[in-house]
Amino acid sequence: MLRYWLIGLTLVVTASTISIALYDPTDGIRPVEDADFYKNGRYPEAQVRLGNLLFFDKILSGNKNIACVTCHQPTLGTSDALALPLGEGAAGLGRERRVVADTPLLGRVPRNSQALYFLGAREFSSLFHDGRVEVDPNGNWESGFWSPAREQLPAGLDNVLAVQAMFPVLSDIEMVGHKGENPVATAVALDKLAGPDGAWALLARRLQAIPDYVDLFQAAYPDIANPEDITFVHAANAIAAFEATAFRADGSPFDRYLKTRDPGHLTRAARRGMALFYGPAGCSDCHSGKFQTDQKFHAIAMPQIGPGKNDGWDRSYWRATGFAGRLEDHGRGRVTGRAEDNLRFRTPSLRNVELTGPWGHAGAYATLEDTVRHHLDPVGALDRYDPARLELAALGTVIEQTAMGSRLEHRPVNPARIADYEKRDRWVQQSPALRQTIAAANQLDPVRLTDDQVDDLVAFLKALTDPRSRDQSNLIPSRVPSGLPVAD
Repeated sequence: MLRYWLIGLTLVVTASTISIALYDPTDGIRPVEDADFYKNGRYPEAQVRLGNLLFFDKILSGNKNIACVTCHQPTLGTSDALALPLGEGAAGLGRERRVVADTPLLGRVPRNSQALYFLGAREFSSLFHDGRVEVDPNGNWESGFWSPAREQLPAGLDNVLAVQAMFPVLSDIEMVGHKGENPVATAVALDKLAGPDGAWALLARRLQAIPDYVDLFQAAYPDIANPEDITFVHAANAIAAFEATAFRADGSPFDRYLKTRDPGHLTRAARRGMALFYGPAGCSDCHSGKFQTDQKFHAIAMPQIGPGKNDGWDRSYWRATGFAGRLEDHGRGRVTGRAEDNLRFRTPSLRNVELTGPWGHAGAYATLEDTVRHHLDPVGALDRYDPARLELAALGTVIEQTAMGSRLEHRPVNPARIADYEKRDRWVQQSPALRQTIAAANQLDPVRLTDDQVDDLVAFLKALTDPRSRDQSNLIPSRVPSGLPVAD
């Protein structure tokens, strides 16, 4: 018996008969259900309410000028519509975010802001592009998690999503600012994260001093008898409760199909695209399961733009401009220390992927179609990629971190040198040697598809969008307990 796979059909040929039967390429994938989530998806309402307010409150940033929502906007697919975010020192939201005149910043955030959909599901055991926050299965750390804070990470965090919420508030370039600007930033610069004088305790004291927050924390957590009992662990758990609840997003056409197996929930193009996705296109080799991710790390030759993570040994930018720094981003290799993990990044979930662009760990692609086409010919796409087409906001006044003897200093870059400074945004992609390093690590084989088939794949990816996620402005509170302007 010979078996030929067609789009949505199986053609079975025997010696005497030819028959055509429908097949389901998603056979074995179960619909999303409450049991997939921590606490069965049912967090106490008081915790969700508290987390909602904290998510929008600038009180958690070092200079009280940026909130979680700045880079994770419910109206922009829980990302920010920018290739690379502008964090501390900038103002505005989404594509309108710009550097404030005469306000220095430390540069661009080096990676694309990741979407938050379904991160409250149990199968997400590691987070961030490089998985640097993850469950510790061997119990090596008291907290129960591996993280950049190592032994300083406190116990009591509910899950890996709560652990993730502990870290943006420590990032100088994202939320906290630089040493000397505020006490929290100074504590971070001195690596004082935990303890009574640590960064997390300093942020918790801000919350302890706001009566409305005290009431909210006491309503959410029975163990809080007095304001001083509030810790940042409580805040992180509440933020995770909000994110897990608000961004579940299981009302897409694909979800309705999984629940009913009625193909009428999908357009013909989406059905053809689904057959390709789970068949000859090979997408599901990595984007597997109900959330379209294998939870692993892969190198797919994505273009590297932006300042990178100071990895590698290439100093060509330094020699050409005089600015210290290495511009590669080794991804998972930064966490494991294994050379074979260099340039591997976490397989993202594709749920609501239509809404979450730009795409790639550095936001290199502005359209979903271009992102799909990259996967079909990663090395060729890398070589053809033109970083000049990428729109990045001008940085304006930038602070350069330097060392003077044993002191760490931050000084504005000379305006006459800012053009050389900004060359870092496209340096790696324009360097044949560095681009070849990325190409050599690629793990994806080329796939041939017609233009019509690419259109069908994109149609299927759009069928992963929950319509309720297109505009979740209903989550924006009218005010926050700190009294600071709401970051909407």
